[in-house]
Amino acid sequence: MTSSNDARQWHIGLVGYGEVGRTLAEDLRAAGVIVSAFDRLLQAPSGEALQRHAAAIGVRLASSHSDLVAGADLVVSAVTADQTLAVAQACRAGLRAGAFFLDFNSASPGTKIEAAGLVDGAGGRYVEGAVMTSIGPYRIRVPLLLGGPSAARLHPHLETLGFQAKVGSAALGVVSATKMCRSILIKGLEAMVIECFSAARAYGVEDAMLASLAETFPGIDWEQQGSYFFHRVIQHGRRRAEEMHEVARTVSEVGLEPMSASSTAERQAWVADLAARGLFGDGDAPLGDWRIEADRILNATV
Repeated sequence: MTSSNDARQWHIGLVGYGEVGRTLAEDLRAAGVIVSAFDRLLQAPSGEALQRHAAAIGVRLASSHSDLVAGADLVVSAVTADQTLAVAQACRAGLRAGAFFLDFNSASPGTKIEAAGLVDGAGGRYVEGAVMTSIGPYRIRVPLLLGGPSAARLHPHLETLGFQAKVGSAALGVVSATKMCRSILIKGLEAMVIECFSAARAYGVEDAMLASLAETFPGIDWEQQGSYFFHRVIQHGRRRAEEMHEVARTVSEVGLEPMSASSTAERQAWVADLAARGLFGDGDAPLGDWRIEADRILNATV
């Protein structure tokens, strides 16, 4: 069982040290919580920056999944959607009896139910988490839905740690379905904006198009929203594409053909491929005018 009723005395293990993992680590360490992390990329040459980040804020880097979970009261899995089951499988053997396993990953209800079976079968307490918006502006207080039989028990501890969590359902799969259905629209809108704005730019009709959008949707600043969507997909297209494959699986699980979700995954992956080739320069560059990125896309397709 967990070693203390005060979650601030817990040892938190983070699987995944990307944007989500680093943000959680920073906020938890600022509150004095003990944090360890494991990420396969930490051992790669590109992982030196992640190692420096961990050292700077006092995060212990584990050598393996089993090393990470051995002393953890709460394990948070925050990896790409396609690794959801692999992480649950890798962590299950070393989990402490009664340790909580909070699955942050954007995976389908079916995937989450499978992961829960692995964790609970090993004596852990699986809780599915659905992060309902971008973590950047909110950090650890990002709106978070919790699901599963152990959600209500974990909830007050997460509140103590600084999370903004809400129990969505005691049944597994419900909060993930909420997240996945939302993503059909949000991630799909990103993909549509990139395609729409780039095509309009090629035809030289972007100003007229934007004026028409503003008339139809007067509450949206399409210049700003367009730039934001371009920026987010350029930065995180690979992760978004993996999520959309899980969204497509979510739609398929109820017998619908995931036409929109599958197309969105293809467009997100396409932008990610361009970014990997260095088309957009420094992926961490500040938000810029969407026209610059659209021109780069169009020039790459000539």
